[in-house]
Amino acid sequence: MKGRELRNLGIPREHVKLAVKLIRGARKDDHPILEIRENIRALAANPLAWTEDAYFGDLAKTLTEELDKPRWTEREEKAPWTQYGADLDAQAIQQLENACRLPVAVRGALMPDAHVGYGLPIGGVLATENAVIPYAVGVDIACRMKLTVLDMPTNKLKGEKERLINVIEDETRFGIGAKFQGRKRREHAVLDEAWDGPVTKELKDKAWAQLGSSGSGNHFVEFGILELAEDDLGLKAGEYFALLSHSGSRGAGATVASHYSKLAQRLHPELPKELKHLAWLDMDSEEGQEYWEAMNLMGRYAAANHAMIHKHVAKALGAKVLADVENHHNFAWKEEHDGKEVIVHRKGATPAGEGVMGIIPGSMASPGFVVRGRGDAQSLESASHGAGRVMSRKKAKTSFTWSAVKKQLDAKGVTLISAGLDENPGVYKDINEVMSHQTDLVDVVARFTPKIVKMAPSGEPPED
Repeated sequence: MKGRELRNLGIPREHVKLAVKLIRGARKDDHPILEIRENIRALAANPLAWTEDAYFGDLAKTLTEELDKPRWTEREEKAPWTQYGADLDAQAIQQLENACRLPVAVRGALMPDAHVGYGLPIGGVLATENAVIPYAVGVDIACRMKLTVLDMPTNKLKGEKERLINVIEDETRFGIGAKFQGRKRREHAVLDEAWDGPVTKELKDKAWAQLGSSGSGNHFVEFGILELAEDDLGLKAGEYFALLSHSGSRGAGATVASHYSKLAQRLHPELPKELKHLAWLDMDSEEGQEYWEAMNLMGRYAAANHAMIHKHVAKALGAKVLADVENHHNFAWKEEHDGKEVIVHRKGATPAGEGVMGIIPGSMASPGFVVRGRGDAQSLESASHGAGRVMSRKKAKTSFTWSAVKKQLDAKGVTLISAGLDENPGVYKDINEVMSHQTDLVDVVARFTPKIVKMAPSGEPPED
């Protein structure tokens, strides 16, 4: 008997080889081929009845195990979703459409800075019912922004540039393994929390060493000018000296993300290849609750990470804090939408509920914006998390030269301490165009213009 005939009898393609082997054994014992054919047909229809058969028991047991595996069942209709922005990457659009096929999907949205990610695109927002998707949160759990306004005149950005550079170099750390040693380690109450989860219990010391560091990829610490057109943020209209940072939960968060993403994929082997990175954990399950607790701890840790950067920089400058704004953009929240509680994943998207403050950066040579959310329902109360990349890191390294980039930065009055060529301004969309596509989502409160920028040095692998 050949493979095609066996498949016609009901044997799955992946088990044909086993069936052929067992049939050969039966034929050696002079079993008639017609009888074998009928036995195979009956076995395929009801493998449980054949698990003790002397010749075909192994095949029946294998098929019985297959019956116990979860089956892929997608939504009859894709969950509704809304796109913001034009000329978005077709692959990013397809990724969100794929996510809306999931049986746990409720609603989606695609932000104007969207580009391809793992599973859910960067700039993708997905609401699910009673399920959390580790890869829809992202590898850098709780990656976030923080801006602090300091009581220093803006002319210090030129007049004391070398001092400001030294403060950033002394009070922050960049790179995959970046950490503080010995007495330089930072202290924060987040280290007194319960780190006794199955994964996080092994990560506390690493997290402590990296507290106050910034990692690599698109993470940065910048000094610049904040412009307020009207009174807001507890400040009068005018120009202010400000510090802006972007980073997440560092190595601890990456470990949590890796563990639970792999676990979710093992629990959902039925997912087709294009959806495997969207494997979810049920919120009612032990695994789902473990991840939820770990994710939220990483959120508090990421907030502490920024708090340490800003505290120590301000202290080194002898400056007082006049105002601050911060937000996550790689996280999942329990929220109510369309009249029911859902889990809203914002992977590279800024929370923009009514009145909620957020920060949307541009690039090292273009402005960022402090915004106030408008609570738009179709966007799941979200906005972009930045300008969005227009090319891969690999392509960027062959498309630009440092000499040309430095001329561009000089023209903008930007001092670059360090960065990789794959983070130069040319790899990002026009932030003003991106902002023009989300006027229904946020109101601009203030504009931040970078002047002194620090990112991970060239050669550091990205972790954003």
